[in-house]
Amino acid sequence: MGKSKTTKFKRPQFNSVGLPVTVVKEGDGEEEEHGDDSCPAAELLEKLQSPSADVREFACASISRVVQQSQTIPGFLQRDAVRRLGPMLLDRSLAVRETATGALRNLSACGGQEVCEDMVKHDIMTPLTALLRECCAGFESAIVSMKDQSNAVEDVANEAVHLLWNLCESSSQALSVFNKSGLLDVVVQCLEKHPHNLELAISAAHCLHTVTEDNPELLCSMNTAVLGALENVLLSSQPGVTQTLLRTLAAGTLWNMKSSLPAARQAETVNAVVATLSQCLDLDAGMLIPELRQAEELRHRNAPAVSDIEGQAPEELAEEEMIEEEEAPKQKRNGKAAKVDNDFSDLLPRGKEELREATALLTAQQTSLEIIVNMCCSDDPSDDEWEEESSSDESDMENSLSHTGCHNIPYFPVFKVLKKTEFPKKETVNLCHQNPSWRGLIKKMERVQSRALTCLHSILSTMDAESLGGATALQEAAQHLSSMVFGAPEIPKDEEFLEAVISAMRSLLQMIASKNIPQCMTPQQLMSLSETATRCDVVSVRVNAVAILGITGSTLAKEKGTAETLQMIGNALLQVATKDPELVVNGEALDALFDVFADGEEAETAAKNISLLPALKALQPVFKTKIRKEGKGKYSPQQLCVLDNIRVNLRRFIGYLEKVLKK
Repeated sequence: MGKSKTTKFKRPQFNSVGLPVTVVKEGDGEEEEHGDDSCPAAELLEKLQSPSADVREFACASISRVVQQSQTIPGFLQRDAVRRLGPMLLDRSLAVRETATGALRNLSACGGQEVCEDMVKHDIMTPLTALLRECCAGFESAIVSMKDQSNAVEDVANEAVHLLWNLCESSSQALSVFNKSGLLDVVVQCLEKHPHNLELAISAAHCLHTVTEDNPELLCSMNTAVLGALENVLLSSQPGVTQTLLRTLAAGTLWNMKSSLPAARQAETVNAVVATLSQCLDLDAGMLIPELRQAEELRHRNAPAVSDIEGQAPEELAEEEMIEEEEAPKQKRNGKAAKVDNDFSDLLPRGKEELREATALLTAQQTSLEIIVNMCCSDDPSDDEWEEESSSDESDMENSLSHTGCHNIPYFPVFKVLKKTEFPKKETVNLCHQNPSWRGLIKKMERVQSRALTCLHSILSTMDAESLGGATALQEAAQHLSSMVFGAPEIPKDEEFLEAVISAMRSLLQMIASKNIPQCMTPQQLMSLSETATRCDVVSVRVNAVAILGITGSTLAKEKGTAETLQMIGNALLQVATKDPELVVNGEALDALFDVFADGEEAETAAKNISLLPALKALQPVFKTKIRKEGKGKYSPQQLCVLDNIRVNLRRFIGYLEKVLKK
């Protein structure tokens, strides 16, 4: 109904889907088969009271493994597991602290938002805050000189920051505690460990990226030390994909806190942010993933003693679609941490360095695209402060970054975003299919593609045609998007992909129509799109597909010899306006009909042939009644206002048709 509005990207909350049985079957399979009746929760929680640190550590590690299967979680919660594990965070033994924090981390990741909120309600933030403060106080005294020996205090801190990240992203109460407890400085200290402890730094960067989003209370406490730490990360030049992920997260955090930046440094900082995102998008996953897989095979051949690990990799947490996929450590699972780094609960076993790198690459690119979406959609009043532009020395950005005058953000890597909408090479997908451990990357590559399409939609909604390269570039982009939908024998059915690509198509076709540039979709493609959208359960897909029919039809109505195609479009829109169960979709279809049949001889001919006037007269009282009965309570005031305008316009349009068709 009207122009498609671009909305700020929000990371979805994770659900409570746990790990498949194969993950925790070893050692616990017999108990799991009997469900809650033989749940090991009672015995394991009892062992937490043992005077032996080894027994307490074993109990925590076992809990960490068992709760990875979500059906076991209620048994632990019913036995007050959070209150009983909480004191373990401050245990005398560092090993117990680490495994206890890992157990709570897995409980938060696998249990979902409700479990996280329950953990906060049971005051887990108090011992967690104390643990983080002790860790940071002990960083200097716990420095380990031996090159290959890990720092136990930093290992504990890594688990604790992961848990904090999970809780803050799922619980507003946890975020409030974060703001009031001065934890920002603690997490920044962990970030500053990036030169020698990249895992801890990335955990901290993920946490900072989360807590600084839409959090004005925290932004008030920002200081030059925080800004300096983030800029040091952003401007670091260490090579490697994992370093790229770290810099990307720092860029996102700096963008979140843009209103707190000193005025004199704003232009310089935003250019550094966009340069970082651009460099991340330069990486070609289709090329790098096969290289990493080949490197893994070579390493295994040279180290036969550990080569058997390949077939032992567990499956990752299931997605909303119950698709099993592996993720790297510190990777978000629907916005949450899903991994830990000790032997008991690390969902990617040791020896998977290349797979971790590949996952970090895809995570970095997904995050970069999400940040650009938020940059496009930012409506903060402080955006006016970003008007100043400064030159960039990034020669690779010169031809691929465009200027936008909408929100005064200096550049956008438009061409690079468009490249990311292309699914990686078929060979890369086949390579991942062949190996169980790498199969989960396919879903992540698809998600990068969907994020790129969403990003393209946002850019199109905020930039003018000239900034995007003019008519030729727009037509090429339209052909590219059309081929993604219509290039396969059947239109793709993946809802996330469909929602993203159709939103982008709508924005692009709207821009093309506004510039009177010839449309590129054939009547057959239009009807195919309409049929697919009608069957899709996602309301936004149906709304955008109907809008595309309206945009294309209104353009065709200005051309000669298009009456037959307009009839097809008109019949399709009437079907949707009459039969779709959602009122907003009915309204969008009517709005599209007004556009298509508003003017022109071809439109008049088509309207007569499909009996548009009597059809709309019959529909008018039905639509009016539907608004009255279904509108309140189900739709927002803004949606109701738009629907009421459509109701008024329907009456006027019927009057218009009565005059025109009497000629």
